[in-house]
Amino acid sequence: MQLKDRHKQYWRQNLHLTGVLLAIWFVVTFVVGWFARDLQSVTFLGFPLSFYMSAQGALLIYVALVGYYAYRMDKLDREYEVHERDQ
Repeated sequence: MQLKDRHKQYWRQNLHLTGVLLAIWFVVTFVVGWFARDLQSVTFLGFPLSFYMSAQGALLIYVALVGYYAYRMDKLDREYEVHERDQ
């Protein structure tokens, strides 16, 4: 396999991962907000679910997305041998 083919595979996997994580981000940011009125009847710890999801849940999901991206990209970098060398 040529270096060019490996480079294309690396970026294809990188773009796929980024696309999936951006789709999750979009759903958490906009879809939950769009249905906020429908979620008013559901409560969580005494607060409306829409309030809880926008105030707490979304932030936790964003942190989890960043952590997963860093973990997965480190693994992908090591697989394609483009990672920074440990010193």
